[in-house]
Amino acid sequence: MKKALVTGAEGFVGPHLISELIAEGYHVLGTSRMRQAGYIKMDIMNYEEVRSVINELKPDVIFHLAGIAYVPSSWQDPELAFNVNAIGTLHLLDAVRSVGINPTIHIAGSSEEYGLIEAKELPVKETNQLRPLSPYAVSKIAADFIGYQYHKGYDMNIIRTRAFNHTGAGQAETFMASSFAKQIVEIELGIREPIIEVGDLTAIRDITDVRDTVRAYRLLAEKGTPGEVYNVATGAGFTAQEILDNLLKLTTYKKKIEVKQDPKRMRPSEVKVSIGSLTKTKKACGWLPKIKIETTMESLLEHWRSALKEEKND
Repeated sequence: MKKALVTGAEGFVGPHLISELIAEGYHVLGTSRMRQAGYIKMDIMNYEEVRSVINELKPDVIFHLAGIAYVPSSWQDPELAFNVNAIGTLHLLDAVRSVGINPTIHIAGSSEEYGLIEAKELPVKETNQLRPLSPYAVSKIAADFIGYQYHKGYDMNIIRTRAFNHTGAGQAETFMASSFAKQIVEIELGIREPIIEVGDLTAIRDITDVRDTVRAYRLLAEKGTPGEVYNVATGAGFTAQEILDNLLKLTTYKKKIEVKQDPKRMRPSEVKVSIGSLTKTKKACGWLPKIKIETTMESLLEHWRSALKEEKND
């Protein structure tokens, strides 16, 4: 039984990845920055703590998810985003090297690394020029390239991914689709006026169900080529308006819902179109997305219905 370590396992993607790995026969251990039941305490910014955990567990494979994941927060504190995402990755790789093991290490990057994408470049391939449009994107490029350098410099088994937008049950309300879903459920429950606040509804995103995303992470860790970078994408795009429309079709609320743009939800510089090529990933491990967007949206609504009803009862 392979021993897998998932850093930042308490976040949105972590529990889904843990479920995927357990179902495939892995013995899984997850870390959390704060001490909490079910997780090993490990702050990625504390090198000695990271080294201690790696030395004790000596995992066969590491899925590195720990990091700042919310793009707008990087505008508020770019130094923190860079330190956690880039220096945190450096801590992990240095710790692995110092312990003297050579596990497969998956570094979870982001499509935000591509940044400004020209129409002629769609769908974006892994070879595309990187033109970052946020401090977050710069921090993820740094983590990505640190992984590449450690593979080349120390022959470490590092797989890098650039995941395009992914969503599903458990995602924080700060993210677009989850924010829409939560607001709709609040309207259904009568705890919100029938008004949904939105940002830019014209932005086009390649959106994968998180369950498909974590399956790609596992398959690439098993079958990907060390040193390579792989997109996790569907190859298709939806506008934010289309995502909202999909959710509104599924609501139990039968009266008119007003949509209102909130300036606070707009970013200083926005990636207008982001659609990824999945050709390289499919060739490497056979992965294709399976879950339809309607199923993903339903899972989001069901998550918020359950969470908000529980909150209301408390």
